[in-house]
Amino acid sequence: MISKSKMKLIGEILVESCGLSQEVLNEALEFQEERGGRIGEILIRRKAISESDLLGALSIQFDLPFTLTLPLEGLKTEFAQEVPIQFLKKYRMVPVITSNGTYVAINDPLLFQPLDDLQSLLGLESGEVVLAPHSAIASVINLAYDMSGDSAEQVIQDMHEEDTDLIISEIEKTGDLLDDTSDAPIIKLVNLMLSQAVKARASDIHIEPSQNRLKIRHRVDGILYDMLSPPRHIQATLTSRIKIMAKMNIAEKRLPQDGRIEIRIADKDIDIRVSTIPIAFGERVVLRLLDKTTILLRVSELGMPEYQLEKFDRLIRSPHGILLVTGPTGSGKTTTLYAALSTINRTDINIITIEDPIEYQIEGIGQIQVNPKIDLTFANGLRSIVRQDPDVILVGEIRDLETAQIATHSALTGHLVFSTLHTNDSAGAVTRLIHMGIEPFLVTSSVTAILAQRLVRVVCDSCKEEYTPEEESLREIGITPEMSEGKKIYRGRGCPLCLNTGFRGRTGIFELMILDETLMNQILKTSDANAIKRMAIERGMMTLRHDGAQKVLNGITTIEEVFRVTYQ
Repeated sequence: MISKSKMKLIGEILVESCGLSQEVLNEALEFQEERGGRIGEILIRRKAISESDLLGALSIQFDLPFTLTLPLEGLKTEFAQEVPIQFLKKYRMVPVITSNGTYVAINDPLLFQPLDDLQSLLGLESGEVVLAPHSAIASVINLAYDMSGDSAEQVIQDMHEEDTDLIISEIEKTGDLLDDTSDAPIIKLVNLMLSQAVKARASDIHIEPSQNRLKIRHRVDGILYDMLSPPRHIQATLTSRIKIMAKMNIAEKRLPQDGRIEIRIADKDIDIRVSTIPIAFGERVVLRLLDKTTILLRVSELGMPEYQLEKFDRLIRSPHGILLVTGPTGSGKTTTLYAALSTINRTDINIITIEDPIEYQIEGIGQIQVNPKIDLTFANGLRSIVRQDPDVILVGEIRDLETAQIATHSALTGHLVFSTLHTNDSAGAVTRLIHMGIEPFLVTSSVTAILAQRLVRVVCDSCKEEYTPEEESLREIGITPEMSEGKKIYRGRGCPLCLNTGFRGRTGIFELMILDETLMNQILKTSDANAIKRMAIERGMMTLRHDGAQKVLNGITTIEEVFRVTYQ
């Protein structure tokens, strides 16, 4: 232990090592004298120094090594069985045990007693101690306790028929699921099911009872995979546990219900939408997982080609008109519109949205949640929004003639309107609006552009391999031998990182139809989607399949993926 009398003061070290001015230090010292607290934390709160600066200074003061990162591979996690996770999180310390050595990573070197307790408990009295950022320590803690916990399969094996009679206690407070030490098997099963789904980057969990079995599947990158097959007899208890978490009526099993759960798993805040419907063999449950810590994409990160990106950027900055984004459910329409709103969001414009549901909260934007129970529909909400002096309006979806009419009127009276439609391609959106009852001349006057999109899975970087596909496969998505000459085409072998699928993550393929004068004249003549599409292609529009083919040639996705999402 270092003698405090020989220690340099932390403020002096910060002045010398990271250019902290004496004036700022004196102000912080005055604040410390008045209010108390530690000088390093006061300086971080005032943004005078970073956490790394403070740890570097503490490293000098206590003569301890300092690292910005901690290893996350090859960790031995046996300590998780002996040390409560709450202890490590409270004192911000963690043992790092690998084949290369053992040490304790700490964030605060003044916590001598907890450090001594930890070292004594694990028999690490002579172990090395290093300073590390709080985020790095939290990552190791979460990984260790996630890895060391029982698997959902193990919990299912340990469950007995009598366990289904247990009383399920209601949870009132959102806590970290990794902190939950409940011994009730059904609670452990639900917690593990959720944490495994989040770890696998799943967007949905499906719980599907049939006559003889119960199947749990999760959707990763748009594809459903089998996750678990618990015994059929736990179905009612499993559904009841989820309903309690979602504050739904567990006694009502004959009607569809909707609910919502907010949980924290490791460092992620997860919002879960729960939907139940009665089927022949019980209740079918679908959980939609939304990671609230996910950072909103910028328009440049959506996957648009450069030439298309420039056009789209101009369109979202237009003073008025309707910009429609089309595609089936789960094709990324909402993400594209949120990216557009984030791009143009400034203090000098008023943006108001009406959505069902609100998926992301955006600072500085007024967002309205549709609520049919109190007659707050898209049409009624949109009618009220127009009276709020908006510059930009986002309508989650144009579902009926009334909403379409108000959106059209808003665009014609100087508002920029973003919305979505469920059609297969861009030309189909024109036909849909006309079939809804909007006059063709109003469509051409109000709609400025239509963006059709799909999501294709991206080849996993860790296991991608080059190969030569058959010419017929290339021809099917519009790639000629001349186009593929000198290009590398990849596919994924499958590895643990991508759950042996060969894909990790998704990107968009796009078809942008801008309504110029020629296309407007064509729409006034006919509402036939095929004729409108042919004219748009003649005018230089790149179709979804052509954009997908380009992404195959760029090594981003595979031929099969493009064919899967563009097949009609």
